Amino acid sequence: MPLKESIFSELRACLGGEHVLTKPEDTLPYGFDGTAALKQSPGAVVFPADTLQVAECVRIATRHGVPVVSRGSGTGLSGGSVPVTECLVLCLIRMDQVLQVDPANLTLRVQPGVTTLKVDETAALHGLFYPPDPGSMKISTIGGNVAENSGGLRGLKYGVTRDYVMGLEVVLPDGSIARLGNACVKDVAGYSLKDVFIGSEGTLGVITEILLKLLPRPRARKTMLAVFDRMEDAAETVSAIIAEKIIPCTLEFLDQMTVRCVEDFARIGLPVDCGALLLMETDGHPVVVEEEAVRMGDIASRHGAREIRTAADAAEAQQLATARRSAFSALARMRPTTILEDVTVPRSSLAEMVGYIAGIAAKHRLMVGTFGHMGDGNLHPTFLTDERDAEEMERVHQALDEIVEKTLALGGTITGEHGVGLAKKPWLRRQMGDASYELMKTFKRALDPAGIMNPGKIFD
Repeated sequence: MPLKESIFSELRACLGGEHVLTKPEDTLPYGFDGTAALKQSPGAVVFPADTLQVAECVRIATRHGVPVVSRGSGTGLSGGSVPVTECLVLCLIRMDQVLQVDPANLTLRVQPGVTTLKVDETAALHGLFYPPDPGSMKISTIGGNVAENSGGLRGLKYGVTRDYVMGLEVVLPDGSIARLGNACVKDVAGYSLKDVFIGSEGTLGVITEILLKLLPRPRARKTMLAVFDRMEDAAETVSAIIAEKIIPCTLEFLDQMTVRCVEDFARIGLPVDCGALLLMETDGHPVVVEEEAVRMGDIASRHGAREIRTAADAAEAQQLATARRSAFSALARMRPTTILEDVTVPRSSLAEMVGYIAGIAAKHRLMVGTFGHMGDGNLHPTFLTDERDAEEMERVHQALDEIVEKTLALGGTITGEHGVGLAKKPWLRRQMGDASYELMKTFKRALDPAGIMNPGKIFD
């Protein structure tokens, strides 16, 4: 049933008419995220400016039994912020202020609409460092990063968003405001409630403020490119680097199809005749950086690298990292529909997994480019397809199912950094087991008994 005009009136009274969208042609851009083929127009879209306005919007929605879906830039890749029918979308991009930088305590407090890049750039002004760096960091918002527990290229050494969240302010489904966590390094008082909200994908409440942990900025960094004729050799190199107890900040993998697409897109001189590339980066104390760079180069050579290229300066290092970050965009130029998968396997299984993905692509006659954060076992097999071709899409879904099943058989996870959303729901119970799966649903029912917060995501 369409939302009533009375609800629109209450929202306009709270936010002002210019911050409430109700016409289908205006709400249409908020009907999808970065996930192909998943879309649904909302009933209305609102743009609150602060926590109190968020709380009032949630109270209005709860009073009328209207589902609430919160979002930022919409760069998610699991359908986590795709609306449900006749819901209220809370778009938080107006809440884009850095509220406090506290160098004495190595923390930074922000509103959810601040971009991830701005978080790190602000930290850098004080000689500090915010490590999580999703590929979309120029436009993705920190609130979405927390909601999806995003990762990034530096996840191998520095972990994911959860590892840097010290506190949250959250609007609960009844409109009350809870503050969870604090700036203390050690705090063991009661349940760690902030951790329940990190990665909850907006199903438990709306994140309105975030306290982040920062690190000292690394003194040195070295970036290298290793070129392989066989992608299995690249995978085995990654396993060997980890086995020799080296933890670089970045070990990124691009298969041949991805390399060709990136070079066609970025024109930076990548070897398009190779089988795979590894982007390797180490950071930290200058002496350690030099030693690790030499050792990683030696390991790559022993595993078949035909060329090891070291970035001459920061500009070239940035160029190589940008090439990796453009992989998704470069692949997306090939076909009308791009489906970016997100699976993670134990690092000792990487060579087997990349070979399996290539075999699945051939078996189902599909274009699949694979890249990812190979150092932490996180692969992104990317299907280049056309959602208008029903027969091809059926083959895509069959291939996806087989890749996920293989991932679970290897002891992996159905998502390393994109979240469950709508895309990964079919496999969640199998990965978690019945008891853990039902425990998550118990949390949801306890905090959101009416089921209005982002319904249908993670589980039904």
